[in-house]
Amino acid sequence: MIFHETSLVDAKLIELQMRGDSRGFFARTMCRDEFKAQGMDLDYVQQNMSASAQKGTLRGMHYQLAPNAEAKLIRCVRGAIVDIIVDLRPGSASFLKHEAFELNEDNKHELYVPRGFAHGFQTLTDNVEVTYLVSGYYTPAAERGLRYNDPKLGISWPLEVTTLSDKDAAWPLIGDTSRIEI
Repeated sequence: MIFHETSLVDAKLIELQMRGDSRGFFARTMCRDEFKAQGMDLDYVQQNMSASAQKGTLRGMHYQLAPNAEAKLIRCVRGAIVDIIVDLRPGSASFLKHEAFELNEDNKHELYVPRGFAHGFQTLTDNVEVTYLVSGYYTPAAERGLRYNDPKLGISWPLEVTTLSDKDAAWPLIGDTSRIEI
């Protein structure tokens, strides 16, 4: 795996190293030793998957409060997405900054999202499948989110939003940054 730094402190884009032959290819998608060397969370307790039928579907921006905060390792295995993460850690040099990453079935990149980040994605194609490992168990009482179109964040999504859950549409605007819970 090749670990690429991002503009956000502690977040990494991971390029898989494919080894191929006449059968196809093999690639390692997670290695405890390599992740440890990068200072990344090592213990994943759940693997989740989402499927989205329609191009333009938006999921996010989600996170969980401490002590249930999650690190995530995200990969798009079918279709294509733009994945956007926001650093919510008040002491971080990249606090409230965001970055976008295209993850798709062709580039096979993974995105490591540290604890204390919000995460969301928009489908760029129809029939998208995304899988991700998480370091914490889903805890409904700890679930929080940011509004995908919050002016304070200034996120530009690549497509018109075609599908959005009622819950994701109703997350509160940030307003005063001292009120952000993490």
